[in-house]
Amino acid sequence: MKFVKDFRDRELAEKLLTAINREADFSRVYRFMEVCGSHTMAVSRFGLRSLLPKNIELVSGPGCPVCVTPQWEIDAIFEIASRDDATIVTFGDMIRVPGSRGESLQKLRADGADIRIVFSPLDTLKIAEETGKNTVFIGIGFETTAPTAAALAKTVKELGRTNVFVAPFCKTVPEVMDVLLADETLEIDGFLCPGHVSVVTGLDIYNAVTAQKRSAVVTGFEPLDILSSVLEMVRQHNRGEYEVKNFYTRAVRNEGNTKAQALLKEVFYQADTDWRGLGRIPKSGLRFRDEYKSVDALAKFGIAETGVTDLKGCKCGDVLKGKMKPSACPMFDNGCTPQNPYGPCMVSSEGSCSAYYKYER
Repeated sequence: MKFVKDFRDRELAEKLLTAINREADFSRVYRFMEVCGSHTMAVSRFGLRSLLPKNIELVSGPGCPVCVTPQWEIDAIFEIASRDDATIVTFGDMIRVPGSRGESLQKLRADGADIRIVFSPLDTLKIAEETGKNTVFIGIGFETTAPTAAALAKTVKELGRTNVFVAPFCKTVPEVMDVLLADETLEIDGFLCPGHVSVVTGLDIYNAVTAQKRSAVVTGFEPLDILSSVLEMVRQHNRGEYEVKNFYTRAVRNEGNTKAQALLKEVFYQADTDWRGLGRIPKSGLRFRDEYKSVDALAKFGIAETGVTDLKGCKCGDVLKGKMKPSACPMFDNGCTPQNPYGPCMVSSEGSCSAYYKYER
């Protein structure tokens, strides 16, 4: 706990805020995006947005993997779950995400579908052995969790198991950051780069950001992590000199986790894929290589991509692009709440709408 308290030191936080106020050019606006949902939650939880100068905006981006999962992938999960011969295995954050017809895994389980929540994808092996049914792990996440899905697929193949599958819905971060930077209407000056993703990828994936004269700082999830990173980004803009910085050295190595990177390349290839609110982004998805097709749940159950990315009337897409604050959505706390969510950004523990509802109403 002492280690955590060190990064929440009030006196140091006040010194950082004084430095930010001294450094900020009040004739302009700085617009920085949190790419990670855990950053969004930390910014809201510690009230950092309200402590910064008015001309420094922290906007939330597509950093919640459940939130960016397009509607057709969510509906595909429900289609598999509705089959009598299938067991769905998932992390807990998927359990209340709504489908196109208002269904959820929670409701399907109440109606008798076999749906299990796990902490490790490898638990899927034991569940499949116990039930004897076709058992599907829902592989949703970024580079952070994709290696665990890859490890499960590799283990299934090595063991010769024939009733364990993975739904390959993982996505990669650099490509969506390129899309955000190319959208001039967003006016993003820099990114608080995702700490968890960077543990796997390392820093090189952000070189394209600084090459476009935007700041990129990898940081942790405590107040001092985030405030010191904001100060660094303001300084880089004022100097006009841009360099990828690692302010999360207690977890992130510059080269990342090379073993995890190798595993991802062995099991997956990068394919075009759909993102909620952002459309189809080239080479931003992870699909199974031919050697692992026997593990692919989409092939096993004949699931076709429909291209449908959003729920009708849901503004999660605009929130994920940083075009709309969650509280500006007409449905926010008006038909869409954590207790009765309409869109995934209100469900997930990393969702922007959930963070605003909990801490910034």
